Amino acid sequence: MTRKSLVLPAVAGLLLSTLAACGGTDGSGSDGKAIVLGSTDRIEASKAAPAPLDPALAYDFASWSVLHNAFQTLMRLPRSGTEPIPDAAEKCGFQDRQSEQYRCTLRSGLKFSNGHDLTSKDVKFSLERVLRIDDPNGTKSLLSNVDKIETPSDREIVIHLSQPDATFPSKLTTPAAAILDSEVYKPDALRNGFEMTGSGPYSAKTEVRDNRLVKVVFTKNSHYKGDVHLKADKAEMRFYDSASTMEKALVKGDIDVVHRGFSPEQIDKLNKGDVKGVRLFESSGQGIRYLVFNTSNPAVKNKAVRQAIAHVVDRQALVRDVYKRTAEPLYSMIPTSISSHINSFHNEYGDPDPAVAKSVLRDAGINTPVKLTLTYTTDHYGPETAGEFKELKKQLNASGLFSVTIKGYPWRDFRPALIKRQFSASGMGWLPDFPDPDSYTAPFLTKDNFLNSPYRNSTIQDELIPKTRQEAQRSLADKDFQSIQNTVASDVPYLPLWQGNTYVAARENVIGAEYAFDSSTMLQLWELGKGD
Repeated sequence: MTRKSLVLPAVAGLLLSTLAACGGTDGSGSDGKAIVLGSTDRIEASKAAPAPLDPALAYDFASWSVLHNAFQTLMRLPRSGTEPIPDAAEKCGFQDRQSEQYRCTLRSGLKFSNGHDLTSKDVKFSLERVLRIDDPNGTKSLLSNVDKIETPSDREIVIHLSQPDATFPSKLTTPAAAILDSEVYKPDALRNGFEMTGSGPYSAKTEVRDNRLVKVVFTKNSHYKGDVHLKADKAEMRFYDSASTMEKALVKGDIDVVHRGFSPEQIDKLNKGDVKGVRLFESSGQGIRYLVFNTSNPAVKNKAVRQAIAHVVDRQALVRDVYKRTAEPLYSMIPTSISSHINSFHNEYGDPDPAVAKSVLRDAGINTPVKLTLTYTTDHYGPETAGEFKELKKQLNASGLFSVTIKGYPWRDFRPALIKRQFSASGMGWLPDFPDPDSYTAPFLTKDNFLNSPYRNSTIQDELIPKTRQEAQRSLADKDFQSIQNTVASDVPYLPLWQGNTYVAARENVIGAEYAFDSSTMLQLWELGKGD
C-alpha cells in the first residue's frame, strides 16, 4: 500500500460515497448512468516512475484502486473476511506441509479484455516479469521468494517457493500478482504511460492531462469469467486538485463517491449531517502513519537520538489537534485492528517525557539541541500532512533537545529521494498488502524492504520472519510477531504515529457502500449500486 509505500488513506481514513446505477437485472441501472467516484490522489508519470499503472511498478493505494478493478489475480479476498478465495483460478492450494509448493488450476475459457486467451503461460509470464524488472520502487518484494514456476498444461501452474510462506496465497491477491497479456506487455520492460490490458470485471480507459491521470472510465468486461457480480456496468474515477472542489462536486451531485481526500473538518461536517442526502459510516481502519529513519544518516544514526524522539512525541496531541480525533494514537507498526498487535512503543517509552529523553541523550554523550530535518510529501496523504509536521516540529523543539526544521516535497520527488536515502527522517503512510501482521513487518524489515532502509536485525530477518511464515494457523505466530514489535520499539528504525479510521460517505440511495473495500482496503467497484 507506497502501498504500499502503499499509500495511506488521505487524512484519517477513506471517505467514500457512491451513487450507483439503479438495480436493473443487467446491473447497468435503470438510468444507465455511471457510478462516479472522486479522489484527490495524484497518479502521474514521471522520469522516476514512467509507468504508474504497471503492476511491476505500481505500489500505492491510488494505483492499486485502479488496477484491482481491471486485472485478475489467481486469488482474491472475499467481500468480507481475510481468507483468500479463487479469482482467475478455479482452485489453488499448497501441495506440501512446508508451504513451499503452490498449485493452481485456472478457470476454463479465460480471456483478456482484448479477446486474447489467458493461459497458465500468461500467469508465469506475469509473475516472472515482476522479478525480472526488479524496479527499486516496485512490487518485487511481495514475490521475492518465488523460486521456480512450472506450467504442466494451459490451465495448470505450479509455483515453487525458496522458503516456506503460508502468507503466499494472500500475496497472490495483490496487484503485484496481476495477470498480464504476454502478447501486449514486454517481459523485461515497464509499459510506460497509463494504458492497461487485463481480464478483470472491468476494462479501463484512461484520460490524461500533463502526464497526470484525470479520469478512468470502467466498463463491464464482456470477456470476464469469474464469480464477481457487477451491481453497475459502468463506473468513473475522477481526480480533483483540492478537497474543497471535490466537496462542491459531491454536494452538486456531479460525483457519487468520495473515496480519498476529505479533511477532518469535512468529515466532521458529514458526521453532523450538515450535508443533506449523504450518510457517513465509520470503522476502524488499517492505514497507519509513521516516521522512517535513515539509520545510516549521521543525524539519526545513533539509536539514542531515535529513542529520545520516541520519548518526546505526543501522539494524543497529534490526533486531537491536527486530525480532530478522526485517528487513534498508534504504538506499534502493527495496528490494533490486526492480530498480534501489542502496544510495544508505549510499553517501552510510556507517556511523553522530555526529562527522560534528555537523560537518554546525555548518557549517550550527544550534545543538544540535536539538529534534524523532518521531510514529508505535500500532495500524497492529504492537506493535513503539513499541519502534522508543524506539530511534530513544535513538540520536539519545545523539549529544548532538538532543533527541527521541516521540508515538504511533491510525491514525484519525495519518493525517489527517500529510496536513495537522501533524507534523515521522513513521514510515510502504509496500507497493508493483505490483512496479516506479516504485511506490517516484512515489507519494512527484510533486506529487500520497499523503503530501502539500511536497518538490519539478523534475528528478525533470518529467524523470526521466516518462522512466522511457516505457521498456516496464524495465531501460532503471535509470540514471534510480538518479539518483532518489541525489537522495533527498542531500536526505533520506524516510529508509529497514528492509525486512521475508515470513513464511508454515501448518498442515501446507495447500496453496497459497506462492501466497497475488502479487508485490505482494496476498492471493489463492483459492490456499488443504487436502490430505488
